[in-house]
Amino acid sequence: MKIGVIGVGFGTTVHIPAFQSEGVEVLAVAARHKDRALQASEEFNIPHYFDDYKELLAMEDLDAVSICSPHHLHYEMVMEALTQDKHILCEKPFATNTQEALEMLNAAKGSKKTLMVAHEFRWAPQRAFVKQLLEENYIGDLRFLQASLMVGPTKEFRPRQMVYPDLGWRGGFLWGLGSHYLDGFRHWFGDIISIQSMLKTNIPDRFNSDTEKLVETTTDDTFALLLEFANGGIGTLSGSSVMPFGRGANIEIFGSSGSLSTPQEYPGFNPPPDGKVFGGKFGQSSSMREEIAMPEQYIPFDDSRDHRLMAFRLMVREFIQGINSSTSPSPNFEDAYMLQKVLEGAVKSMESGKKIYMDEM
Repeated sequence: MKIGVIGVGFGTTVHIPAFQSEGVEVLAVAARHKDRALQASEEFNIPHYFDDYKELLAMEDLDAVSICSPHHLHYEMVMEALTQDKHILCEKPFATNTQEALEMLNAAKGSKKTLMVAHEFRWAPQRAFVKQLLEENYIGDLRFLQASLMVGPTKEFRPRQMVYPDLGWRGGFLWGLGSHYLDGFRHWFGDIISIQSMLKTNIPDRFNSDTEKLVETTTDDTFALLLEFANGGIGTLSGSSVMPFGRGANIEIFGSSGSLSTPQEYPGFNPPPDGKVFGGKFGQSSSMREEIAMPEQYIPFDDSRDHRLMAFRLMVREFIQGINSSTSPSPNFEDAYMLQKVLEGAVKSMESGKKIYMDEM
């Protein structure tokens, strides 16, 4: 299989190394600035480079494309890739609104290509093992899910760079990082049927990634969500990227007969490749949650280049299997559309001050 990669940020850190490690030939790379595309081409020995992604997609001997550009560009790139009859692995967030997501999904339904969205943390050891335990009925029926993602500086805050245009609530910490958690919850427990939200911009000062000038943004750096699942459980998800001395993330799951937790220490944005799972269930001797031994199958190899690479490489294997079997494994465009409704629901809830039901969107 020959693939092209659009985007050289996360693309060069994770996408390209993962594809090459899994035996996929990266035939071309595209970036908005040609010098950055050339740099990636030279670093990873990629034959072709472009500053126009359409030239990459037009290559006849290209089988697939990996889209890891900013998400406000996903719609046009996905639609063009479908026109060019390519298999697609698209980064999250899928789109900037549900209309774009629905149009991409509908266009995909007429395609015979493999179409997936890069929620690689489904394959992180912690989350994959929790999925197994839930399927084994470890906790019984879900009663409550509590998740928090609190990270922040240990020195005086300095404005971060931001890719523009400014997308407001549709371009902040919730859509960027919270989307991974929401996908994980849908993977574990099924559909989210309602949402209430609070979004806040504590520090609006950012550097414009193009001009390097300080500007004010309306994107959120802090959020709190109340979720209702179709299976009857409820949950909360809160997060912030500006909490001084924030210690990372933690997920706690409470059921009718047991409990699970997946703590992540600082920097804690993402589940680590050596993450641990703790559990407790009725009938055990201890009254405390204890570490549950991680099955070897969830840590099949080590990749020390980046903590996200093992999970991403496992997802690439699923992508390859999908192409070989003419299927679109989950997380696919259907999953992406359903998640998009949840993200959009969070925006609508913030704007209206009301609970938003997914079936009304």
